[in-house]
Amino acid sequence: MPNTLDGAYQSLFQPELIAEIEDVGVIKEVKAGEELIQVGEYIRSMPLLLDGAIKISRVDEDGYELLLYFLERGETCAMTLSCCVGHKQSEIKAVAELNSTLLMVPVFKMEEWSSKYKSWRNYVFESYHNRLMEVLSAIDNIAFTKLDERLLRYLESKKKINRSVHLEMTHQEIASDLNSSRVVISRLLKKLEYQGYLKINRNSLELLKV
Repeated sequence: MPNTLDGAYQSLFQPELIAEIEDVGVIKEVKAGEELIQVGEYIRSMPLLLDGAIKISRVDEDGYELLLYFLERGETCAMTLSCCVGHKQSEIKAVAELNSTLLMVPVFKMEEWSSKYKSWRNYVFESYHNRLMEVLSAIDNIAFTKLDERLLRYLESKKKINRSVHLEMTHQEIASDLNSSRVVISRLLKKLEYQGYLKINRNSLELLKV
């Protein structure tokens, strides 16, 4: 598996660590919409995202979801790290936002690298910090931001992640991510369309000013 990590991680890890990761890591390809992690699942390996994007959501007892954050190239999921190290069941759901390539690292190597490589420790700590900030941002949005503003921010994030102003998604999918109802989201989208922010198509949106 030569040079697998060079593009996304060569600026983060020293060559010796990259060589070790590539020696034990297993490549995993996932299609957009494919579920990687389920709530309640035990996680045996840590994902390093080589390409694509992964959506991380919280799911309540009734099955309602709330989008927490997106993972992009060069990142990993701090909540996955916690489950791996603590041998606990997952409390999040992970779904491929785009066709994605991951390198799955066995959990037993994580502690070894933490004591052996400063760059790995720094990467893990920074991942925890970045994901915590994104979770706090999600909480702030719910507590302090109106739903129409949350919707606009959500669409901006989707445009960035997908690198396109054309988003293939239903009103129900948006409602699930924002923990709202389809009726409310449809009404807000109609309002944004009237204001010239977007154009509503069948099962898709075209962003104009977002």
